[in-house]
Amino acid sequence: MVVFKKRLTLRAQQLRRTATEAEQKLWTGLRQRQLGGFKFSRQMPIGPFICEFLCRETRLVIEVDGGQHDDQAAADASSTRYLVSKGSRVIRFWNHDVLGNTDGVLSVILEALTSAPPPTPPASGRGAETARPYMPQQ
Repeated sequence: MVVFKKRLTLRAQQLRRTATEAEQKLWTGLRQRQLGGFKFSRQMPIGPFICEFLCRETRLVIEVDGGQHDDQAAADASSTRYLVSKGSRVIRFWNHDVLGNTDGVLSVILEALTSAPPPTPPASGRGAETARPYMPQQ
């Protein structure tokens, strides 16, 4: 019997409808290419995780964490490792930073968008240990 993986699309749609105040405030500054002309999407599934904000062009993921994330440090670290392994950069902000200093948060994001190129994604399992040098036939 074939087992299908559940898609996270419905959960992402629900999260868009129930965004926190901090997410709404940050989205106001990110949407419609307002920040440096970069396009952002919100609540985007990547693998088993849903990223709050994603700039596909630069592979930059923005996460906004509330107080509950103090107890979820291991889960946050796991999601960050996964996203980085897929070629993304991850920046995390606390809710109170977004609410109290939105312009400063947007400045940090713009700096990240323009300062460094996106990382090269992994070679999808074709690392050095499995690569074979080319040897012509004789």
